[in-house]
Amino acid sequence: MRFEKFDTPWRRMAAVIYKPALDARSYGTFEVDATKALVFIEKKKAAGIPVTMTQFFAGVLGRAIMEEAPHVNAYIKRGKAYPRPTMDIFISVNMPEKQEMGGFVIRRIDEKTIDEICAEMGEKVKKTRNKEESGVTKNKYALAKIPWPLRRWVFVLIRFITVTMGFPLKRMKIDANSFGSAMISNIGTHNLHFGFAALFPASNLPLVLIMGKVEKKPVVRDGEIVIRDILPLAATLDHRIYDGAQGGMIASAIVRFFENPELLDEKRNAKENLL
Repeated sequence: MRFEKFDTPWRRMAAVIYKPALDARSYGTFEVDATKALVFIEKKKAAGIPVTMTQFFAGVLGRAIMEEAPHVNAYIKRGKAYPRPTMDIFISVNMPEKQEMGGFVIRRIDEKTIDEICAEMGEKVKKTRNKEESGVTKNKYALAKIPWPLRRWVFVLIRFITVTMGFPLKRMKIDANSFGSAMISNIGTHNLHFGFAALFPASNLPLVLIMGKVEKKPVVRDGEIVIRDILPLAATLDHRIYDGAQGGMIASAIVRFFENPELLDEKRNAKENLL
């Protein structure tokens, strides 16, 4: 991948014009017909593979980005945009006993089949909820013990080192890719229909996508009103990385995968990420 494909003149200017997660924050929404995806998921469950909509969507998002707009798989460091080595998705996980959220990263998700994603996510959800904490989670609890306002200063210092300057903190296992390329959270499991997320300032994430509750809605297909299962999606984006054109390409690719869910049964080679 050529560096100039990522560090374009616009991105160099955007890195100066916008502040992370403040001026550069933008939003978008769209709905996708999940009818065929749900049928696909039910067939998987019948075959003994407990695929969820979150797992399915995570696989779709990874492939959609890398097939249509791989140049947004990037991050800002010292005023320049750099490519990430792999497409990784951070999955937010509800932890009822702790009354808070946890999460984990699925690495190279675009190269994995839905069966592989299902198996890996299932194990990581169990570990997260059983307090087998990742480096990111351990850091959260460690920082939470620091008295305020010193806690704020420590956080700002860590963010400056890892996000602004782009240097890793090896002892804390924090670097530019600790949170992956994008984050998804399924609030539909809580009976919620719609919501926008924050771009976590310390994560260097340019995209957070919120999945709402799938509901049956009347839509027009071939001039007729029919009932379909509709999944609402809401995105918070870093405009230093994403713009409308790229968002549109990725949204179209997401629709394509939902219309052809069996594509997630096929292996995909990372060498297909052509720029």
